[in-house]
Amino acid sequence: MTSRPADRATAAESAAAGAAVPPSERSADGTTASGATSPRAGGEGDRANSALLVRGALAVLGVGVGLWGLRLLLQAVTGGALLRLPLWLGGAVVVDDLLLMPFTLAVGWLVTRWSTGPDRHRLVTTVRTTILYAGITTLVAIPLLIRQGKGVNPTVLPRNYLLDWLLLEATILLTGTVVAVIQRRRLTFRRSRASSGLIGGR
Repeated sequence: MTSRPADRATAAESAAAGAAVPPSERSADGTTASGATSPRAGGEGDRANSALLVRGALAVLGVGVGLWGLRLLLQAVTGGALLRLPLWLGGAVVVDDLLLMPFTLAVGWLVTRWSTGPDRHRLVTTVRTTILYAGITTLVAIPLLIRQGKGVNPTVLPRNYLLDWLLLEATILLTGTVVAVIQRRRLTFRRSRASSGLIGGR
């Protein structure tokens, strides 16, 4: 019973001594030159092991999901369609790199040049957003427009997707135009008030 305070004092002194040891005197396993283990090094080692376990678990999960997807693909696609799949994927990469990317860069360059005009920088966000939504909806609609009425079962794509796409694009462009006009009129109104002395005084 009388030795407990002494044991606690000894443990506290050992912990303080381990924490006071500079990093240059610690070995790779967290021990000091005298053979004592640093508490800080032990905590860092535990965190490193935990991070390694989490990464390993995520890697195993990713590989499992990939194999499961491959199994579903092999079950759904057979014969000639399976042989045409790499060609389709390669064609998608070629179209993206040789067509979509240059077109996107060209549109961005044109919008940037247009925004250098007087007061156009205030409308560039609206213009970019309108172009972005128009481009995304067009990319989504392209497969429907190409495959409509060409499958084994024409009732799978029964709608007039060309008309739907045109109406959607017209709605997007109309919305962007209305927002741009409102922004332009608000800017003109503020300038007219400022020039008449209603804002800031004379």
